[in-house]
Amino acid sequence: MRVLAAMSGGVDSAVAAARAVDAGHDVVGVHLALSRAGGTLRTGSRGCCTIEDAMDARRTADLLGIPFYVWDFSERFREDVIEDFISEYQAGRTPNPCLRCNEKIKFAALLERAIELGFDAVCTGHYATLVDGADGLELHRASDSAKDQSYVLGVLDAEQIAHTYFPLGDTPSKALVRAEAAERGITVAQKPDSHDICFIPDGDTRGWLAEKVGTATGDVVDRAGDVVGSHEGAHAFTVGQRRGLRLGVPAPDGKPRFVLEVRPVSNTVVVGPKEALAIAEISGERFSWAGAAPVASEFACEVQIRAHADPVPARAFVSDAGVRVVPDEPLNGVAPGQSAVVYISTRVLGQFTIDTTVSAVPVDA
Repeated sequence: MRVLAAMSGGVDSAVAAARAVDAGHDVVGVHLALSRAGGTLRTGSRGCCTIEDAMDARRTADLLGIPFYVWDFSERFREDVIEDFISEYQAGRTPNPCLRCNEKIKFAALLERAIELGFDAVCTGHYATLVDGADGLELHRASDSAKDQSYVLGVLDAEQIAHTYFPLGDTPSKALVRAEAAERGITVAQKPDSHDICFIPDGDTRGWLAEKVGTATGDVVDRAGDVVGSHEGAHAFTVGQRRGLRLGVPAPDGKPRFVLEVRPVSNTVVVGPKEALAIAEISGERFSWAGAAPVASEFACEVQIRAHADPVPARAFVSDAGVRVVPDEPLNGVAPGQSAVVYISTRVLGQFTIDTTVSAVPVDA
């Protein structure tokens, strides 16, 4: 099999490429340049796609004896991930750029080019597994639940899954991957994992957004509509946020208040008690299936609303109008724009972007 190994410069993609070589595949390594003005060096575990990362990937490719290229996907990344991130925040939604990058870059733009060049599959260091099911390949959780990345892969469709390769999915732990890298002489064996948003390496999302879209003074109101504070831009707030609210009027019960809703049209932020974050129902208009769709329009499942959240037992209702999911117990702090990934046992059934939520707590409660 001809395999294009996406090599980020980290240990996971390095070991994934090495295992692809060991499996006898014809492997070519590629590093994606996602920024026209990428940094030179990383700062610990912050950021990625730096020149240092590209050089780390090249050293691994040289060690493995495989061809290596750097492909400039910066324009596509800017349009499909960064601009989407900005517009979603401006619309009062909470996007997931890593999931969008998988959808639009790694398993769309990259995979499309790979197939055009005659490759059979794209190999990545994601922790997820592929299982031969009765109706074709199925996407499942990884063996290591602590490292499972199936949530951010929930956007893949059946055709994309058929052309993916996840060599790390059945590895019991990340420690074993690092140990294997060290045994192979891979220099990034102990390189820290990247975290936070790669294009905001300092982690200051609020400051970054303010620089991109500007500031505009607006009101912070409680659930009754009374003004309790002010802000300099609704885009800087997310549902569930507690810190940085700068409220001028204390809550009657003296308890902390949290962001319950962001209204971009009126530039208003709604706050309330923690219990008001409980959500009894979520829905979205577009549901993408990660493989064959179930025949039933109503079925029991589990739903996960964040990359590192626990899955929650639920019931899903699918129709031409979209999908509605009712969890057995209320979800906490759900925001429009988040992705909900639906599972049956370990299998990823599909995902949808949350458009609307129904609170479990009445406004007058």
